[in-house]
Amino acid sequence: MPISAGGVTYSWNDFTDNKNNDDFTTLETLEDDMCDMSPVREFRSQFEPPLYWLIVMLGAIGNLLVVWIYLYFHNRLKTMTDIYLLNLAIADLLFLGTLPFWATDAVHGWTYGTPACKLVSAIYKINFFSSMLLLTCISVDRYGAIVKATKFKNSKRERLLQSKLVCMGVWLLAAALSLPEFIFAKAKESHEGNTYCVMVFWFNQDNHIKILVLSIQICMGFCLPLLVMIFCYTVIIHTLLQSKNFAKHKALRVILAVVAVFVLSQMPFNSVLVFEVTQAANTTITDCDEVKRFSIIGQVLKSLAYSHSCLNPILYVFIGVRFRDDLFKALQSCGCCRWYGQHTITKRSSTSETETTPALSL
Repeated sequence: MPISAGGVTYSWNDFTDNKNNDDFTTLETLEDDMCDMSPVREFRSQFEPPLYWLIVMLGAIGNLLVVWIYLYFHNRLKTMTDIYLLNLAIADLLFLGTLPFWATDAVHGWTYGTPACKLVSAIYKINFFSSMLLLTCISVDRYGAIVKATKFKNSKRERLLQSKLVCMGVWLLAAALSLPEFIFAKAKESHEGNTYCVMVFWFNQDNHIKILVLSIQICMGFCLPLLVMIFCYTVIIHTLLQSKNFAKHKALRVILAVVAVFVLSQMPFNSVLVFEVTQAANTTITDCDEVKRFSIIGQVLKSLAYSHSCLNPILYVFIGVRFRDDLFKALQSCGCCRWYGQHTITKRSSTSETETTPALSL
């Protein structure tokens, strides 16, 4: 499929004839060879850094609070969901730790070399996949604790051991899914002379490698968690609606908020990734102006997806009853929030102290 740039039409052969057949870069590099992408990089340098630093600050505060609460209340880790939430907060913190590098990359280019590019890219992907997979595990655990409660007869020790093994499996799977970053991430120089950390695939005219890498990210980072959430939470909501316990009904807002935030933050960017897969399989954008608009839209939606790492703690504090109460108790014990009297802390019903409700009320 030819691409029009500056009144000149280029074909695929025009591109490959001028390249060494040892590697093939991502679509962005193909665009850069045929279109002037400097306006897109200029937009990125102004848009991404302030937003990334805002996400880092909000996410760090929220997730550090989550970790602090779990470490402060040693007996808080009494359900599988608690273990998953602690690991989710750690994954989000490690993910946030990579954003300053990308903010610097947007302004000054990548100045840390290819090894650091591979490492930071891999750390970013490991924690991205682990976050998505842990959300999937939380959904499954809540489904089992609420819908299949009578079958959950394992002891507390057995459940905690099982959750730790699952978390270990999640981290190992996330590390395996990040292997493309170790292999293909590279510091590459642009036409302006700046170096950027990008994915550089081995030469493959049909883009099979890129299509495979993007497809894995879409399936494991969005489709699988979404399908599991839809199934588990649909059955949970049906079960809760049949219950007359008010405390359980309050958990509906937690479920709806978690699913809504996940869909609204992740679906737009994954739609862009789906389009990029189709573009890699069969180029449909042939105008440079369209290429630039698509790149800018992708950057905006990618930043929206990154905001998910700082939104979960907000859900815990403002919606989760148990977490909010424990937070104020911890602040009181440290001499903070003296005005927040013990009598104002939400009284949990006897049901909320069971093994079932903690999986819902956070």
